[in-house]
Amino acid sequence: MYRSFKEIEEAVLKRGTLKKLALAASADDVALGAVVEAQKKGIIDAQLVGDAEATKKMLVELGENPGDYDITDEPDPIKAARIVCERIRDGKADMPMKGLMQSQDYLRAILDKNYGFMPEKGLLTETTLFEYDNRLITATDCAIVIAPDYDEKVRIIKNAVKFVRDLGCETPKVAVVTPVEMVNPKIPSTVDAAMLTVACRRGQIKDCVIEGPLALDNSISEYAAKHKGIDSPVAGHADILLLPDLDSGNLFLKAVIYMMNTVSSSNIVGANIPVVMCSRADTPVNKYNSILSAVIRA
Repeated sequence: MYRSFKEIEEAVLKRGTLKKLALAASADDVALGAVVEAQKKGIIDAQLVGDAEATKKMLVELGENPGDYDITDEPDPIKAARIVCERIRDGKADMPMKGLMQSQDYLRAILDKNYGFMPEKGLLTETTLFEYDNRLITATDCAIVIAPDYDEKVRIIKNAVKFVRDLGCETPKVAVVTPVEMVNPKIPSTVDAAMLTVACRRGQIKDCVIEGPLALDNSISEYAAKHKGIDSPVAGHADILLLPDLDSGNLFLKAVIYMMNTVSSSNIVGANIPVVMCSRADTPVNKYNSILSAVIRA
């Protein structure tokens, strides 16, 4: 299991195989900066689809020669996303990335059955990978599924487990995060947590170890788990944090980025291709890390 984005970068560079990344709505200075960084390091071969004049101007501001880049002029973000998806479907690109456009428009293109990216009964979910205490932890879902029911939580876990296994963790430890550690019928997330834990122990959810309900502190802190008398292989050592809903997930994501001041990445999982999608306000470093997280799985 990789323990930092630096280790992921080293593994990607060691492979020495360029992946073709297509940036939709490319006139986004932050996303473009991350793409430029990845191309200069020999990680990707970039295709830029968007407002060509604005994209070229931004490349010059970044100290780049626009002539060194594959640029397609399409000022309409929705059409740009469809061009990107068509290229991936036709084998001309390997993965998409969202530039300056609305997330729902970007995801609508990914979900379009004409492109064939979604498996039958598939569910798109978001994973936030971040560095904490000399390791990488994945939190999900922070951006897509609003109020997941039990069945959706099972699919969110399965998507995240596949994502983390691609990062080298053979049997991820999943903490089902709730406000308290005890099952309380008045807090539905604790009931779901207990059901998910039992389902995993019975082999209904495979390739991982699930424990819940667990509060956030004893999910990631061994000290907190011991202090509260929680004896579990997951407590204090979680690789995946399953958050109760979009409200908590979004708040958690923003806290990680802006209050913890740690580095992170954001990827969409559940499709047959790696999908890069970050918040429009995310940092260049985190958008670069999101590219790394996609490329290592490609």
